[in-house]
Amino acid sequence: MGGYFGVASKDSCTFDLFFGVDYHSHLGTRRAGMAVYGNKGFRKAIHSIEGTAFRTKFDKELGDLVGTMGIGCISDFEAQPIHVRSHHGSFAITTVSKINNADEIVETILKGNAHFFEMSNGEINPTELVAAIINQKENLIEGIQYALDVVDGSLSLLLLTPKGIYAARDKLGRTPIVLGKKEDAYCASFESFAYQNLGYTTDRELGPGEIVVFDADGAKTLVDPGKKMKMCTFLWIYYGYPAATYEGVNVESMRYECGRYLARRDKEGEKINVDVVAGVPDSGIAHAVGYANEAGIPFSRPFIKYTPTWPRSFMPTIQTKRDMIAHMKLLAVEELIRDKSLLLIDDSIVRGTQLRETTEYLFDAGAKEVHIRPACPPLLFGCKYLNFSRSSSEMELISRRVIEELEGTEVTPELLKEYSDPDSEKYQAMVDGICKKLKFTSLRYHRLDDMLASVGIDPEKLCTYCWNGEE
Repeated sequence: MGGYFGVASKDSCTFDLFFGVDYHSHLGTRRAGMAVYGNKGFRKAIHSIEGTAFRTKFDKELGDLVGTMGIGCISDFEAQPIHVRSHHGSFAITTVSKINNADEIVETILKGNAHFFEMSNGEINPTELVAAIINQKENLIEGIQYALDVVDGSLSLLLLTPKGIYAARDKLGRTPIVLGKKEDAYCASFESFAYQNLGYTTDRELGPGEIVVFDADGAKTLVDPGKKMKMCTFLWIYYGYPAATYEGVNVESMRYECGRYLARRDKEGEKINVDVVAGVPDSGIAHAVGYANEAGIPFSRPFIKYTPTWPRSFMPTIQTKRDMIAHMKLLAVEELIRDKSLLLIDDSIVRGTQLRETTEYLFDAGAKEVHIRPACPPLLFGCKYLNFSRSSSEMELISRRVIEELEGTEVTPELLKEYSDPDSEKYQAMVDGICKKLKFTSLRYHRLDDMLASVGIDPEKLCTYCWNGEE
């Protein structure tokens, strides 16, 4: 994943840019960068932040990053922002994107007239590719709109020029951009809370496909927003920080509502008797509080996340180490576990390995029962719109593995849609299979209709592809 922040100020933008970018640290762990424009022209710094906090890597360079306008990002993928010299003049650009048709764009649109640096995995740098697409048109506005149109997947961006900063939201609004303002400064941010402690107040959110340009005095719309939206629902479930708000809906409040809906379904279903409700830190906590308050069952914290050296929820990208570190960063409070029947809420079940180990740990610590309530439906499809590790590899999904065992044949999209119906026998067989494989006492997933109701906006504006395969 990744996050971005841009600021234009009548004075130095460096302080606001530095902390605005830092507030996106929950969205990435590998690369970070900032680019500014001032009297000395463009200045840029990019660092690896694997195992190191953003502030630690950039603190010593702030004296060189002097300017009145700047953009920055934190990413799990390519190094950015990049600095480009073109017929549009010089500009810096940062993106949050997933470009499924990169090879096609290179072969058919760019026609071999551009050269690209490869990243360590052999792929083309997506941000560099977006810059090349923009440069195909006569002006920046047409170029940005062209990039939004031709990219299959998703694309939102910030583009820094000597005259102002362009901000463009994905054509279907899959990722957010919100504008903030204060006296003598203006900003654009992925996360709405990132500028609050810097003295900004929210101006507005960009609509799908909207393009604006802003400076210290304000923002001007260059391309009006489209009517169709498919924003990623997973931002509320897992990726978004609790203080963030998207489309007027706060992340923490939405998760609380999720828990309430889960509790109501349990009241309607087979009776379970539990002593406490708990959430897997951090993203499961609000869900669990909502459940506990709705059900009238005490909320407890039998797991404490060790924050001094694991302040962020993201994990190393090396899969062999993910499970070990997921276990190491959670400390059990055995006095709150022993002889207890627990209901545990996590944001989702992906491969199931971590939650199975967590459950086994609870039993080893003396728990009598462990009932699992994921805060979203079973993940059945890998996300093809955003670079989300949560649902990217379909063959690793526990739901897919169980369905293959049940069917004994190749899993087709049509078959998966049958399993996505929470009222079907196939769905229940899948859930029972997952419950048995992961050794839970019971398992009940959040229903898709309840989850969408928890968000509270028009369901047609929300992407649900990873759960039901619908575009």
